[in-house]
Amino acid sequence: MKIDLLDTLRKKNPIAFNISNFVTVQDVANGINALGASPIMSEEKNEAEPMVQMADSVTINLGAFTEGQLQQISAVTAFANKYNKPIIVDPVAVGAVDYRKERCNELLDQIDVAVIRGNAGEIAALADVDWNAKGIDAGEGSGDLEEIAKKLAKKRNCVVVESGKTDIITDGEAVVRIYNETDLFKLHVGSGDMLSSTIGCFCGVEKDYFEAAQTATAVFDVAGEVVAKAMDKPLAGSFGVRLIDELHLIDVKTVEKEADFE
Repeated sequence: MKIDLLDTLRKKNPIAFNISNFVTVQDVANGINALGASPIMSEEKNEAEPMVQMADSVTINLGAFTEGQLQQISAVTAFANKYNKPIIVDPVAVGAVDYRKERCNELLDQIDVAVIRGNAGEIAALADVDWNAKGIDAGEGSGDLEEIAKKLAKKRNCVVVESGKTDIITDGEAVVRIYNETDLFKLHVGSGDMLSSTIGCFCGVEKDYFEAAQTATAVFDVAGEVVAKAMDKPLAGSFGVRLIDELHLIDVKTVEKEADFE
């Protein structure tokens, strides 16, 4: 794992273009900025090309969208492929709402994606595996989580990050497991969105997206775990603020010491 990519990111200060959902956009922007990248957001289709041209990566969050926004997303991702900018897709709740799954698959059919980041229910849905998702949460299902992630990675020829108690990162063949975690991630709405945007930041400085996704996930997971361990009580609101603080403070030495992965 290339943990020193964290230093590379801070030196290069990549521009991370995000189409975020309105629920979590501020946390996402602040998290990107705290980490050491430069966030830029847009909801306007007519500025899609110049936005993509200036960006180092493009992260698409499907947490809340309209038909008009889907047109913008289609334009942005087409330009991202044209200009060879990595696309990270966060398929929020595709396991719970068929309409979301259909529109997400339509998008993925049209583009080359670098990374898909979702929970078990979302990844299973896109891999055509039966799962009982619960809204934006993973829900419950039976099946080998690693095999499900690998199936989607092969189907879409991309890296898959499957979030859960253990985060699973795969390119369809190799698998990395990251064990750092805290239950507070589940209580703070936007934690997953912030992880997806963090992956986007690292993909902006590392063309090996499997390596970028591993490092991004380790940095984010360690940051959350460090914050949780330092809290006297598990306070969800305070956790969100302190997570952003820790994304700014965390360094390579801390990640190397605390990261638990194989």
